[in-house]
Amino acid sequence: MTVNRISEASAKYLVDSSTSNVPAGYKKTEVGIIPEDWGFKQVQEICDFIVPGRNKPRSFDGHIPWITTPDLQGRILVNSSKMGLKISQAEAKFIGSKIVPAGSVIMSCVGELGIVAIAETEIVINQQLHAFLPSKDINNYFLACLLLSLEKYFYSVATKTTLPYLNKDRCNSTPIFIPSMEEQAAIANALSDVDALIQELEKLIAKKQAIKTATMQQLLTGRTRLPPFGFEKSAHHPNGRKKGYKPSELGEIPEDWEIYPLSSICDVRDGTHDSPKYKGNGIPLVTSKNIVNDVLDMTDVSLISFEDAFEINKRSKVDKGDVIMSMIGSVGSAVLLRQAPEFCIKNVALFKPRNVLGEFLVQLIRSKVFQDYLANSMDGGIQKFVSLGTLRSMEIALPTKEEQSTLATILCDMDEEIQTLDQRLNKTRQIKQGMMQELLTGKTRLVKPAEPA
Repeated sequence: MTVNRISEASAKYLVDSSTSNVPAGYKKTEVGIIPEDWGFKQVQEICDFIVPGRNKPRSFDGHIPWITTPDLQGRILVNSSKMGLKISQAEAKFIGSKIVPAGSVIMSCVGELGIVAIAETEIVINQQLHAFLPSKDINNYFLACLLLSLEKYFYSVATKTTLPYLNKDRCNSTPIFIPSMEEQAAIANALSDVDALIQELEKLIAKKQAIKTATMQQLLTGRTRLPPFGFEKSAHHPNGRKKGYKPSELGEIPEDWEIYPLSSICDVRDGTHDSPKYKGNGIPLVTSKNIVNDVLDMTDVSLISFEDAFEINKRSKVDKGDVIMSMIGSVGSAVLLRQAPEFCIKNVALFKPRNVLGEFLVQLIRSKVFQDYLANSMDGGIQKFVSLGTLRSMEIALPTKEEQSTLATILCDMDEEIQTLDQRLNKTRQIKQGMMQELLTGKTRLVKPAEPA
């Protein structure tokens, strides 16, 4: 679905800005400037709609997918064949819901507004969703992309309750621009090509992450040994005998690995528990919210005074080569600091490696064994946390530093490959956002506009 003709709005269509703010060939509407040959309507003028029933299904033993907001996942297409919960036609009738036909555009209207998808097969939706049934005058993919671009509008007109809410009238009165069907198709094709690339990148990243998780499970438990570490030469075995395993309190481990409490191989601390006053400028204070998915995100970090930072650093100064880990809320995300840090920490675990390589330690923390230990050791109610004592007393199986280095190199290389794909995915998403801004407002035309008379 490649579009070969992409033409910018030509300068000859522009009028003198001293006399008008509207370019020639465009017109001003109540929601913005659009090309003269585009129409302007409410979505209910070109779509039928389905209001879902208010009752919950009693059973899920049918063949029609039951779709809720989490099933949309912010995607343009819902692969309803993969949805887990399904109801029968009789159950749909009982709860007062009509069956939504394939090709309908589904949109969330409670809580997180404006998540949009297209149903690939017949579905039934819950009361937090709204279904638009496009007429012959609008391309469903174009409509989905257009609705997806109106997130700010939806929040501005939503009913402000505990959760923002769009009622039926608000949904159906949504104002939209209508180009010709030819141009709608061209825009839909261009954006669907980018969506297809995004979905392929997401699948590839998920595959690479699954491979890495399996590799970690094998290497960091010693179930798989890499040459030369899994073999030992002797007079009886000049070509090398395969090393065996020995029992331990952690189960069977390689015969040349040893069990250590975490506190004996690294200094385990945490950041300040105090709440210093935030400033307009100063030193960043990193908390657990800044360490997510094994990435340190400094885009939303508070600043504290140099005096408060000095006091915090007396107890928990962070240095190059240290490992930091979230220990409140979303526990267990870990980052190795490869550059000299210029921040302090609050409610963050700090590991200063002594008899373990930092590169190996960060991979160990990310492993299933370590994450399972954290999950089984957390305290707290809604806000879960792991204590410093719990971390210090954790026992781990440790290979030699030479084997640590080899294992860490392999796993770090896999991380770098995934990070490269993540960066490409984020860039592609940004490109799509830019394309939507240009194409869905008519700033860039895929179909050449008619010459003015």
